Amino acid sequence: MEEQIMIITMKAEATQEEIQAVIKKVEEEGLAIQLNEGLEKLVISVIGDTTKIQEALFEACDGVENAEKISSTYKLTSREFHPSSTVIDVDGIKIGDGHFVTMAGPCSVESREQIIETAKIAKAGGAQFLRGGAFKPRTSPYAFQGLEEEGLKYMREAADLTGLKVITEVMDIENLPLVAKYADMLQIGARNMQNFQLLRAVGKTGMPIALKRGISGTIDEWIHAAEYIANEGNFNILFVERGIRSYETYTRNTFDLSAVPAIKKLSHFPIMVDPSHGTGRWEMIESMSLAGIAAGADALIVEIHPDPANALSDGPQSLTPENYEKMMKKVTKLTAFMKEIDE
Repeated sequence: MEEQIMIITMKAEATQEEIQAVIKKVEEEGLAIQLNEGLEKLVISVIGDTTKIQEALFEACDGVENAEKISSTYKLTSREFHPSSTVIDVDGIKIGDGHFVTMAGPCSVESREQIIETAKIAKAGGAQFLRGGAFKPRTSPYAFQGLEEEGLKYMREAADLTGLKVITEVMDIENLPLVAKYADMLQIGARNMQNFQLLRAVGKTGMPIALKRGISGTIDEWIHAAEYIANEGNFNILFVERGIRSYETYTRNTFDLSAVPAIKKLSHFPIMVDPSHGTGRWEMIESMSLAGIAAGADALIVEIHPDPANALSDGPQSLTPENYEKMMKKVTKLTAFMKEIDE
């Protein structure tokens, strides 16, 4: 039977005794709970088969403001289930708590020297994560496919040398343990947004997951994909808007900035923007990065390379060290301003 969820909102003045009494009653019904503490009220999410349980059973309890069932097909990822925003903690680096996070690096790890040099550039510009591909899913089977485990080792070394965290893509279940060994955050690429077996597998790891929007994925499909991860008990999910396919050919994809406030409204998980893949043009990265910040994104991921003209992949959308440094100065100023006007 499909799981259903009931939301029990406690009154602002509810006592600990009243809260515990409600929790006990839920458990007596054989149901599980998740506590979600908002700024003013506590929300108890009841997970399991609630079809035979009436809201009145809990509304009669002292300290309860109201109880209602969620009808949405994405339950665990919805803002209804978890009214307050989820903050992802990646070994001390928090995403979604109001502090802006930047991830930067090359499309592909090409050599030890290249990734170490790029990591130093990323760090100097203010990034907290080093991005890079060791397993590269390419349109052409003849294109550079990545250095695989050797590339993962180089990324880990470069990140440790510079104090950065590693985010890299996992493409299949077979290589999941290997990628997880070297990464701090796993990325699900656009091609795998609806690879449900892989989503379940990464969900079971408990690791932070960056879920990219599929090339033609709707927001509804994207959130449902996150539901597969959350349904395995993993609530460390970061949505990544990277553009969708449209009839426009000037840019690589159509960068959908409206997805940022949409996700903020519909889900409690944070969202990151990827203007590199969203546009495919390095000269548009800065403006689209700033636009993403203004739209309310929690993080930014961009491609940088010491020598984009000779990059083995995605050179046209990679920033030079100079352009990256210039952009990051503006990113720092804008994020500080956005935080100030939100307070």
